Amino acid sequence: MKTIYQAPDEKKTLAVLDRVTEKWTSKYPNSMKRWKDNWDAISPIFKFSAAVRKVIYTTNAIESLNFTYRRLNQQRSIFASDTALLKALYLATFEATKRWTATIRNWGQVYGELSLMYEGRLPDEKYSG
Repeated sequence: MKTIYQAPDEKKTLAVLDRVTEKWTSKYPNSMKRWKDNWDAISPIFKFSAAVRKVIYTTNAIESLNFTYRRLNQQRSIFASDTALLKALYLATFEATKRWTATIRNWGQVYGELSLMYEGRLPDEKYSG
């Protein structure tokens, strides 16, 4: 799958997707079909450069947050109310975001490209990632 995401443009990505589909359809037919069926929703990502795409599809922060939620659920499987659950999730999210200190590789390039594409929609860059 990495070869699909890392292809330089949409045309080359389709060629890579065809090769991946040939290789994996017998083992994962539904997954490969979904790529083809949903190509219209997937393809807009290729209007971005490789550096921006990497920021978009990197899931480390989401995986970290999901781990935090799973740990919370293992510690307390019953909550007094929906409000208590929401408060616990909020606090867990707040604590998890404190650990998100890693800088984004090529942030200046990524921010510059996004600020040109979405002029006036991003705040002035006052931090490095």
